[in-house]
Amino acid sequence: MTRFQKLVAATLALTLALVVVGVVVRATGSGLGCPDWPFCYGQVIPPLDFKAWAEWIHRLLAAVIGILVLGVAVLAVVDHRDRRSLVVASLGAIVLVGFQAWLGRETVRLGNSGASVTAHLAAAMAVAGLLAFLLVRAGHPARIPAGGASQRLTLLLAFTAAAMFVLLIFGANVTAADAALVFPDWPLMGGALLPPFGDMPAPTAALALTNALHRYVGVVVGVVLAGTWVASWRARRAGRASGALFALVTVAAVLYPVQAVVGALQVWTKLAPWTQTLHVALAAFVWVAAVGAAFVAYYGARSTVLAATHPAGPGGGDESAGDGSGGGSGGGPGAMEAGAAPRPLRDTVRAYVALTKPRIIELLLITTVPAMVLATRDLPGVNWVDWGWLVAWTLVGGTLAAGSANAINQYLDRDIDILMTRTRRRPLPAHAVEPEQAVAFGIVLGAISIGLLAFFVNLVAAFLTLLAIAFYVFVYTLLLKRTTTQNIVIGGAAGALPPVIGWAAVTGRVEVPALLLFALVFYWTPPHFWALSLRIARDYAAAGVPMLPVVRGTAETTRQILLYTILLVLISLIFFAVAKMGLIYLVAAVVMGVLFLWQAARLDRAASVEGTTAGAIRLYRFSISYLTVLFAAVALDALLLIRVA
Repeated sequence: MTRFQKLVAATLALTLALVVVGVVVRATGSGLGCPDWPFCYGQVIPPLDFKAWAEWIHRLLAAVIGILVLGVAVLAVVDHRDRRSLVVASLGAIVLVGFQAWLGRETVRLGNSGASVTAHLAAAMAVAGLLAFLLVRAGHPARIPAGGASQRLTLLLAFTAAAMFVLLIFGANVTAADAALVFPDWPLMGGALLPPFGDMPAPTAALALTNALHRYVGVVVGVVLAGTWVASWRARRAGRASGALFALVTVAAVLYPVQAVVGALQVWTKLAPWTQTLHVALAAFVWVAAVGAAFVAYYGARSTVLAATHPAGPGGGDESAGDGSGGGSGGGPGAMEAGAAPRPLRDTVRAYVALTKPRIIELLLITTVPAMVLATRDLPGVNWVDWGWLVAWTLVGGTLAAGSANAINQYLDRDIDILMTRTRRRPLPAHAVEPEQAVAFGIVLGAISIGLLAFFVNLVAAFLTLLAIAFYVFVYTLLLKRTTTQNIVIGGAAGALPPVIGWAAVTGRVEVPALLLFALVFYWTPPHFWALSLRIARDYAAAGVPMLPVVRGTAETTRQILLYTILLVLISLIFFAVAKMGLIYLVAAVVMGVLFLWQAARLDRAASVEGTTAGAIRLYRFSISYLTVLFAAVALDALLLIRVA
């Protein structure tokens, strides 16, 4: 190891130790052992008291880490100025550690308030994750050509790491809310898998929901981690993953169930300090292992080109240089040539914006805000200024999340996009953006979106958003799109989640009206997308994508469009009754529903009798208007409720 790697490793070890000591401080009630900051009772050395010494050691470790991080940044500039990623990340670590120190001071000033403690832990975990990146990146050559093997495993590992981070925050929120013992049993909650939240007093229900969400999310993350381990094992057997990567994933997979058992011990021992400490310590190790594995996978995939062309040592091209590969494994037709003139900044920005598919994002946002308005209808004493900020942050987070999923989708579909007339001008087939840059851009957008939603909105909205990204990338793009005619039906669940996320952003939970809004968008998606696919069936056939018109023909597709439209209209009327909507919504649902049915029936008749799809694009465009008008009616009806007599 180089001196830079040794220093980073030492700093990472001390950061994990700091997390452990921080939990000891919290578990033993020592957070205010030193009531002032940065001194302790006005002294540099604290008095002979356990709580004072526990807090003082916590602060001392934090100070040492601050000094070490400064040293890491200095060494990055001195020894690795040719690696921009190391220099920038090291400087970012200084900022993050400074922010964490400020949070520590605020935690003392606010008397160990729940929010400040949660933020303090989140910042510490972010520092540990950043140090894990520095350690992995420093072990690879300064210059790595873009391209290499597929980054699919990297995407799975990145999602796993993000899910772990969100779970950590859920757990910290349980501690902050003092909800750890609201249920005296484990794994059941009051003897049930789904406690009767509605029958509890409001304060108790809030605590119970906080605790239950942590457990539910823990199960989901456990399943994801198990799947990630299987994928890593298969990649290792096939020679597509290194031993270091598999070892890191195995460490995470082994420690995770142990951590779950320790979580049970917290309940059974009524929060014995050692159980709290061990639970968070294991969570920190799992998080760092997942982050490390994601970066090992990313740089390992990129290094395959280097190993093939320069087996004895580093090769040419800088970190961000690309080979323009359409397939991610070497050069390809139309690849950018070395020495080509750099693209103008304006064109580059446009290319990255195009990666996010802005038109699709507009549709997603159309369904989010009305759900938030409807969820607000029954809340007493709403502060509309705060509500406006909540909407703004939800939209920003949702926009970035959708952009993340779309950018990663284009990375995974770049091989078929170049075969289709409709998509061959997208940034990747057109070589306006390198594949490696596109996938990194998508992952960064996703991480920022989840962070913003967790910090400014709530954890439920953040986790649902993470699931939406994962569903679109892994379930739709990787599993369904190229294998089944039901790809757009099942995959449509990702696009149907925004109203649920909007509802959760306001209420902190998911309720029946939100699920019906989900169903509305879910059943709207097939007739909307199949109408478009009727006109571009040749494109899908050329790319080998089994869209319904390609596999089952025009007549069957129009019949399915009509059937799904009938279901859609029925659900819109059920929503009217269940959500107790008023006259404005009812009129919109009936009028727009009748028009949708008429156009769908007309298209079906034209395809069955005349053998034409002339009305397909007209139906496709109308479906957009239908969704817009219907959700606008939801919002307007919630604001100006006119009851039906």
